[in-house]
Amino acid sequence: MSNATLSGKRPSSLRGATLPKWFAWAVAAGSIALGLGVSAAAGLHSDIQWALIAAGLFVLGSYAISARVEGKRQAKDRTATSLVWVAFLLAVIPLISLIWETVKRGVKVLDMYFLTHSMGVVADSEPGGGIYHAILGTLEQVGIATLISVPVGVLTAVYLVEYGRGRLAQAVTFFVDVMTGIPSIVAGLFILSIVLMLDLGPTGFAGSLALCILMIPVVVRSTEEMLKLVPNELREASLALGVPKWRTILKVVIPTSLGGITTGVMLAIARITGETAPVLLLVWGTNFINANPFKDPQASLPMYIYLQYANSGGSGAAYDRAWAAALTLIAFIMVLNLAARGIARWKAPKTGR
Repeated sequence: MSNATLSGKRPSSLRGATLPKWFAWAVAAGSIALGLGVSAAAGLHSDIQWALIAAGLFVLGSYAISARVEGKRQAKDRTATSLVWVAFLLAVIPLISLIWETVKRGVKVLDMYFLTHSMGVVADSEPGGGIYHAILGTLEQVGIATLISVPVGVLTAVYLVEYGRGRLAQAVTFFVDVMTGIPSIVAGLFILSIVLMLDLGPTGFAGSLALCILMIPVVVRSTEEMLKLVPNELREASLALGVPKWRTILKVVIPTSLGGITTGVMLAIARITGETAPVLLLVWGTNFINANPFKDPQASLPMYIYLQYANSGGSGAAYDRAWAAALTLIAFIMVLNLAARGIARWKAPKTGR
């Protein structure tokens, strides 16, 4: 007989039995089957209901079986892992469902003709037309907002990290934090009040100014964090060689953090591309091509989607065009995010083995 048996003590859970690697998959399959069974027995017809039941059974089943075989200590670890996986699926499944629904409905009319033609004289109830005018308007409005916001945001971040001291820096930081949480409709109303005071009409440039208010704080915050990651030793080495501080910032600090800064800028662009409220207030919309953002209303993808869906009645050609435009907008934002990740990897410091 072993010493543990003679002493009457339970063996340490650290040296207890271990469940196989496929245990989690088996519990997940069993939980899904039980969830479907309970849902059918209770007369539940919603996929969300049986999925939540299956998730609860998965967590409880993992803990109960693991506690019985491996001990409570390992069971708690498996429960934490199960909760992480459940939270991950709760976040990913709606996203996948959204993308799938958009692709399924958007590919009906999405072709080269749709991308290279405007609505023109095509009525909302008629087939045909395209989003060329909306793509052009979105590119111009977002481009102008980027040209204004990036220099202002980067220079503000440089001031806060490299020069900012005292009450002025605290005030700037406070207002940046406040601007980060400003709703887009408030930014649009602010620019609208200026437009009305100057007796100006709706233009793409006015919409770009509202987008700047939303973009600048994102650029400032992301650039500030990237500049803080630059080691102080690099600054000190440059200053020790007699290089002026402004040149140290320009030649050492900013190039070192350029990958992170670029990523933050790209994410900020993706954030403002889909804004609708400022465009609705300041840009309006048109079915014709307007390549001049400083005169007359101009189309944009978010506004195009809203107008087509509002005039579709839930079906018809306008409904299909709205889904196709939404798919185009998602693809555009996805390309920006992939570009940001690629630039971040390209500019990341290379470490040798």
